[in-house]
Amino acid sequence: MDARFKALSNETRREILLLLAEGPMTAGRLQERFPITFASLSYHLSVLKYSGLVTAKKEGQYRLYDLNREALEGMVLWLSGLVEC
Repeated sequence: MDARFKALSNETRREILLLLAEGPMTAGRLQERFPITFASLSYHLSVLKYSGLVTAKKEGQYRLYDLNREALEGMVLWLSGLVEC
């Protein structure tokens, strides 16, 4: 869970997650929405994949990135447990 919270500590990664909440996207489509290099976007996507917040599956010559809602739900459940204490 530490990797997930660390991934969320970056504004760009939080914005990527908001975009992916709309539906799966390719890296090229995501990059159109950010004023960063493709290398920077790739780094942020790697961090999100490593944390388990994002999944990637190959479709033809592209990789389709998607939000891992189960991972986010697990974080919400953990956080809500703190609120209930």
